[in-house]
Amino acid sequence: MENQEKTLVIIDDQGNEITMEVVFVFEDKDINEKYVFYIDPSVEEGEVFVSAYDDEGHLRPIEDDAEWAKLDEVFENYVREEEAEEEQAQA
Repeated sequence: MENQEKTLVIIDDQGNEITMEVVFVFEDKDINEKYVFYIDPSVEEGEVFVSAYDDEGHLRPIEDDAEWAKLDEVFENYVREEEAEEEQAQA
């Protein structure tokens, strides 16, 4: 998955295709794993989803608590950086 891709399509439990909006991607070089953070743009105030992905773009769910904790920290850092950039742009 390339950084310039802005959407991805997932299949829900009922087999429906849902186009999601990519928020950002993160590569953990320590463990050679890539992640994509994404939202459903049709849901206002929706949640942010995250999945690991491989070079072919196949998504893998996150099931390990330690991996979740690390990704939660990555997302919090992303939000802080975005807020800081927004504040600088308004100054």
